[in-house]
Amino acid sequence: MSPEKGEASHAIADIYVARKLKEIKYNGILRLTMLKVYNTATRAKETFTPIESDHVKMYVCGPTVYNYVHIGNARPVVVFDTLFRVLNCLFKQVTYARNITDIDDKIMKAAKEQGISIAALTAHYADEYVKDMAQLNALSPTISPKATDHVGDMIAMVEALIANGHAYEADKHVLFDVKSMDDYGKLSNRSLEDMLEGARVEVASYKKYAGDFVLWKPSSEDEPGWDSPWGRGRPGWHLECSAMIENHLGDTIDIHGGGRDLIFPHHENELAQSQCAHNGKQYVKYWMHNGFINVDGEKMSKSLGNFKTVRDLLGKFHGEAIRFALLSGQYRSELDFSAELLNQAKASLDALYGALLNSPAPVQALSDEQRNQSAVFAALLDDLNTPLAISELHKLSKELNKFPENADLKSELVGMAELMGLLQQEPDTWFQGEESDTSWIEDLIAQRNQAKLDKNYARADEIREELKAKGIILLDSKEGTSWRKE
Repeated sequence: MSPEKGEASHAIADIYVARKLKEIKYNGILRLTMLKVYNTATRAKETFTPIESDHVKMYVCGPTVYNYVHIGNARPVVVFDTLFRVLNCLFKQVTYARNITDIDDKIMKAAKEQGISIAALTAHYADEYVKDMAQLNALSPTISPKATDHVGDMIAMVEALIANGHAYEADKHVLFDVKSMDDYGKLSNRSLEDMLEGARVEVASYKKYAGDFVLWKPSSEDEPGWDSPWGRGRPGWHLECSAMIENHLGDTIDIHGGGRDLIFPHHENELAQSQCAHNGKQYVKYWMHNGFINVDGEKMSKSLGNFKTVRDLLGKFHGEAIRFALLSGQYRSELDFSAELLNQAKASLDALYGALLNSPAPVQALSDEQRNQSAVFAALLDDLNTPLAISELHKLSKELNKFPENADLKSELVGMAELMGLLQQEPDTWFQGEESDTSWIEDLIAQRNQAKLDKNYARADEIREELKAKGIILLDSKEGTSWRKE
């Protein structure tokens, strides 16, 4: 390296260090090392302190597998996958459970309509769900329990609730007695009367109170069922998660996540039955819920014809662009999902990958100190402020464009994006796609280069337009011609 280049390199380093010191002083050391989350139970943002100092236990409600999942199902996956990644940076062990609901009335109906067994239906769609979520760069949870593997645990919990005076048997059903719990409704902050207005509760003659919910219900001969002290039957929906959490994570867990639509009745009833089955012991320390997804400004529903499955979207957009779009809004806010949002996500990723593509610097693993000092990490620690984190990624990419040889900048950009499941590919793969055979493209580029040497510029332009019509954009530079997909 020449003396001039060496001095320039030191100057770049000095500018970068000065910038980082300014960020540290501005953000504050404490903010950079503590995670804060919004707790639905307290309706406040709190500093996260796990029950065990070195082990975090998190459970997130997964899908009911009778069809391909919609984009609303994908939002909690992406949100809590990001939280999982952040927690793994902060704690020695994180156990993340995301269940599969493989017994439900919707499943029974779909299996009957398709003329296949429930087991075949749920196995197929559970596998397809895993494939779709992998396309969104979601890590595999530590545990993926299935409801049907825990029926024995559910029966045991019902027996405990009856013994504790919180449940009763009536007309071959077992129901939770909501009036037996003094603070029932505390999670959703509703009175018993408020809960009944417009709520999804079944009013039946055998209930002591209309708001009592089913723990166990009878099965007919043509319905799936399990033997129990109350006859052949199957569990209620709310009971399933409580039993799986108890089996795999214990009586009390750190974080329980899911969509806002689950706060009532699902999570409210989960809390009630689990707490009452364990003599009032706290069930969850931090409840976290993501906001709804609207499509083109309207609530997503099959009746409106705007019901978007992840599988359908993956046929039109890259999974990483879908993930970026889901992270573009603060997770607790409603998100308006549209083709425009996805196109914006693609353009943003193009800009970030472009900075990496233009940088010859090597990518190095970030130290804990480097990560903790990053403004991106500070944003994520502030209740997963992904819009701010994305903004900070763009700041890094702009600086990398100015100083493409700065390995620290490039490493921070890649390392911090990884915490959000972004920039997971090689830049040239992102721009060129995963074409199995690109020889035809290279052949046309060679023909174009020869045409330019022959001063046959009309033919060179024809080749450029021919490739453009097939979605291939040519990029000319001093080093030669490269290409990328449109």
